[in-house]
Amino acid sequence: MRATRGKQRAVVLLSGGLDSATVLAIARSRGFEVHALSFRYGQRHGAAELRSARRLARRLGAARHLVVDVGLGRFGGSALTGNLAVPKGRTLRAMGRGIPATYVPARNTVFLSLAMAWAEVLGAADVFIGVNALDYSGYPDCRPEYLRAFRRMARLATRAGVEGRTELRIHAPLLRLTKAQIIRRGLALGVDYSLTSTCYDPDSRGAACGRCDACRLRLKGFAENGLADPGRYRNRGQGPFPSKLKPARGTGGNS
Repeated sequence: MRATRGKQRAVVLLSGGLDSATVLAIARSRGFEVHALSFRYGQRHGAAELRSARRLARRLGAARHLVVDVGLGRFGGSALTGNLAVPKGRTLRAMGRGIPATYVPARNTVFLSLAMAWAEVLGAADVFIGVNALDYSGYPDCRPEYLRAFRRMARLATRAGVEGRTELRIHAPLLRLTKAQIIRRGLALGVDYSLTSTCYDPDSRGAACGRCDACRLRLKGFAENGLADPGRYRNRGQGPFPSKLKPARGTGGNS
């Protein structure tokens, strides 16, 4: 596959959630030909996530979208991939303490490694990931020091890096943004957040619970912008920020 004339390729990790949708829009806005990479890793919310990821890849004009099977669910050890309960109704302060049960061991390391492999095959030097170090639930692989360490490793891990042909660049444009700032950035780029799936425990039709950490942080971000979350919830009254808020309107784009 040849790159579009005049455009550099980039691999974008696309979960189908709010953050990854915004990152895909940012990569496109920077002029990259985007190649979206999603994973079916045994996550309980995988059906809803991947439906959203496919819609977003189409809507946002990804040159290609791959869904790769990775058997992290066989290990368990997480509320997202095993039998542990997904935490519900935690306060924002509680979310900021410790590493939650929804942490999936080594997930971002596995995902970034596969993104690095595809980037090398594509001749791309750029990988985008939607990690965030402010409004997040304490995941160790969302921290700036983790990304710096991965970049150092990447220089040693690929043929392109060792031969000096390409030095992998890992972009985390949301790293130091609040959820409210991320939403504002996405709306400015035309992201349609009604297409996204953020919830850790959606029902069989993809409606969000409104009470898990991911839902609460998302709802908080929309409320801080004076906007109603356009996502689907089982019960609108369950969220911590139900509101008589303005509807969020994108101008044409993503989750």
